[in-house]
Amino acid sequence: MSSATDTVQADTTVVKALRKLRMPQTQRNRELGLLLFAFAINGAAVALVQLGALGHIDWTFLYYCGALTVLVLGLHIVLRFKASQADPFVVPIATVLSGLGLAMIYRIDIEDQSTGWDALSTRQLVWLAIASAAAVAIVIFLRNYRVLFRYTYVFGFVGILLLVLPFVPGLGTDANADVWISIGGLFSFQPGELAKIALAIFFAGYLVRTREALTSVGTRFLGMTWPRARELGPLLLIWLASMAIIVFQRDLGTGLLMFGMFIAMIYVATGKTSWAVLGLLLAVGGALIASQVLSYVGGRFQNWLDAFNPAVIDSAGGSYQLVSGIFGLSEGGLLGTGLGRGRPGLTPLSQSDYIFPSIGEELGLIGVFAILCLYMVFTSRGIRIGIAGQDDFGKLLATGLSFTIALQVFIMVGGVTRLIPLTGLTTPFLAAGGSSLVANWIVVALLLRISDAVRSRPRVVIG
Repeated sequence: MSSATDTVQADTTVVKALRKLRMPQTQRNRELGLLLFAFAINGAAVALVQLGALGHIDWTFLYYCGALTVLVLGLHIVLRFKASQADPFVVPIATVLSGLGLAMIYRIDIEDQSTGWDALSTRQLVWLAIASAAAVAIVIFLRNYRVLFRYTYVFGFVGILLLVLPFVPGLGTDANADVWISIGGLFSFQPGELAKIALAIFFAGYLVRTREALTSVGTRFLGMTWPRARELGPLLLIWLASMAIIVFQRDLGTGLLMFGMFIAMIYVATGKTSWAVLGLLLAVGGALIASQVLSYVGGRFQNWLDAFNPAVIDSAGGSYQLVSGIFGLSEGGLLGTGLGRGRPGLTPLSQSDYIFPSIGEELGLIGVFAILCLYMVFTSRGIRIGIAGQDDFGKLLATGLSFTIALQVFIMVGGVTRLIPLTGLTTPFLAAGGSSLVANWIVVALLLRISDAVRSRPRVVIG
């Protein structure tokens, strides 16, 4: 009897081992091929920047970029052993976007003659190393993402704490918006970037627990079933919290991002269009009220509606930056001026808030379209991971994180192209900023973990 049991256990072990050996050959090898292509694009971008701006290749910076390549390959190797079924497109897309952003930041440093630690490209390299290391750590130690569900309210508390950190005496900075903290006077960090991840986990866990109440029968009006008053509490609370961020932190972008993320997740959780309509009405109403009450929000609306008015351009906090970025985009045309050949540094904050117009000037409309397609594929893969999820928490979390990236891209690209009023967010993966890079690579790691769990569902082995 014992020998038969041992035989069955041995067969099971062999089947599991063969499955682990067989399956990575499809997903991970596909990822490796895409990574090699991404490395080639990033290396070529840096080399072209040097040839265009300097006239020769500086191998030192390329060696530094090579070290970063090793770290990404390390993440790939970890995935082979720890998450062999993870989505193969997420890491290559994040890698090529981060590399293109680094190349453009480096190009503007050359124009500004910034070197050493004063160069933002040097800091960006360091932050990219930290971000990729954080992704590796999450993949290794977070074996089951469902553990996060147990700490739903803990993550909610952490998210709120991160948002109020800039108000702590000794931590806040003198920036235009109260969203930065200074650690030891050595470097600044934007805790709101990590807060969006903590709040996404909180929203996912909370909506899983309260979904039945939120989907209860409401009042039929104008052809739609509207939620009852008692179920409006969470929506109104999050709306008020978003308005508080806009008022006290003077951060229109983060407030819109948090509220938009919650509306998207509550729509996915309930499937009721009325929630999305209510959220849109509250967002538009809140923005209009803020534009009338808050001077800095009203100034952003004025810069948006009357951007090319000379009086608005020359005024303090006026539309000069917006207009300069638009002219930079127009200078790029269809094919761009070429990497290292434009003048993106003429636009203020061209390495951070206006990284997208900087890239558009030198890569043209074709390059901008390619980057937007990469964002679209990244978001679609994340939503696909959510749709295929085994549990409601994983579905909501993957969908919420993916939608957050997409919404952030829309807010920033729409702002610099004058489609919507400009806000103070960063373009994911591209813009200079350590906190944004770390947060976005953590999102990558969480999507990898969820996708691995989705694809690793038990299968029936016949024969």
